[in-house]
Amino acid sequence: MSNSSRYIDIHCPYKPLVVGRVPAMTADEAGSAVLSAERAQKLWAAVPLHERAGLLYAWADELQRMADEIAEFIMLEVGKSRAAALAEIERSADLVRHTAEEGRRLGGELIRGDAYPGSKPGKTALIDKVPLGVVLAISPFNYPVNLSVSKVAPALITGNTVVLKPPTQGSISALLAARALHRAGCPPGVLNVVTGRGADIGDVLTSHTSVRCISFTGGTATGRAICRKANMIPVILELGGKDPAIVLEDADLQLAAREIVSGAFSYSGQRCTAIKRVLVAEPVAEPLIELLRCGIERLRVGSPEEQADITPLIDTQAADKVSNLIREALDEGARLIIGNRRDGNLIYPTLLDGVTERMRVAWEEPFGPVLPVIRVRDEEEAIRWANASEFGLQASIFTRDVQSALAIAKRLEVGSVQLNRRTERGPDHFPFLGIKSSGLGVQGIRRSIETMVRDKVTVLQE
Repeated sequence: MSNSSRYIDIHCPYKPLVVGRVPAMTADEAGSAVLSAERAQKLWAAVPLHERAGLLYAWADELQRMADEIAEFIMLEVGKSRAAALAEIERSADLVRHTAEEGRRLGGELIRGDAYPGSKPGKTALIDKVPLGVVLAISPFNYPVNLSVSKVAPALITGNTVVLKPPTQGSISALLAARALHRAGCPPGVLNVVTGRGADIGDVLTSHTSVRCISFTGGTATGRAICRKANMIPVILELGGKDPAIVLEDADLQLAAREIVSGAFSYSGQRCTAIKRVLVAEPVAEPLIELLRCGIERLRVGSPEEQADITPLIDTQAADKVSNLIREALDEGARLIIGNRRDGNLIYPTLLDGVTERMRVAWEEPFGPVLPVIRVRDEEEAIRWANASEFGLQASIFTRDVQSALAIAKRLEVGSVQLNRRTERGPDHFPFLGIKSSGLGVQGIRRSIETMVRDKVTVLQE
């Protein structure tokens, strides 16, 4: 609740409906949430590890019990199909359980001093893993539960407390996930959820001296701003992407087309790991484009309540951006294969051929259902195109030649490379990272846990 008596209406992106209201908390209230987390942290860190793990197991069970309720709000708030929303909750419950298991295996180490020349005999370093303190978790609209849970669970298992700033559009879903944690028995102050506009409370949260770690998923510009404001603390950033699908001459084109359509248009392209451009060898460009067109034609367009594949984008601003990128590319000579229809915030899946370096759609992240095709002479040109991007999240390579794929993968400036598969996050215990403007730090259950602790060294002398 907020003492300001101000609230934010959450509007459904695909029909005229106010889904609900969340408090528009003030800067003072955001600061109070951080202090609440700070007061609770030492008590929480003193809770035995097996009991912290037990809370996470109970949270996972409660998430599944509340799955229908939470899925309904995910659908209404962010426009996902009910099936996709339920899958997000199931994935989140699995992630919480695996985090509990992995966290119980986190241990310290002993280092003998006599392993180093000139060290005095009998010295031993006891290295423990201790929590950082208060973790600020900032999650995005496209996975309001999963990308909240993936930050909160590693923090809690390691003895940290959390201030969660969920997305405004998606706040209700995240609040319900937090309710599940409290129903599971979470002590007061261990998780604090702050809702409101980032412009009102963002600076207070990211620059607060009691915050000891920030985990953020969102836009690159915001991520850079957070880095500038953070007080010399660990910052984990999951930012934008412009993931290429490189299709070589010997690729299985049926497989490539199927994976590319799925990777580009799942959740209407509103994923940082969506395939956002195709770099295809010229000799196979025409057959691949025809397969892509046929695949796109089969996508269902409409309401998430009808289990459509392509649903309205999150808001009018997002739809305007995608429409402008398409229009500019067509004005500059790109060829429309399919799509370029709009109905409110609903953008029909669009495939463009003949995209060149001067077009914005070749470089900017659209976060919507538009896929540019760029024809290349050979793998060298494909690598040049891929690495010229400011982003470096993921890439896909489609070829039957594994050795060639591995050689190309080594040269791509990205965090992960998928071979003959679409770009995507997961499984959630795999390391997940981006380089360049795509992020900072490494996530994935084990890596996230390791980020939430620091070494504490005690030197023993026999």
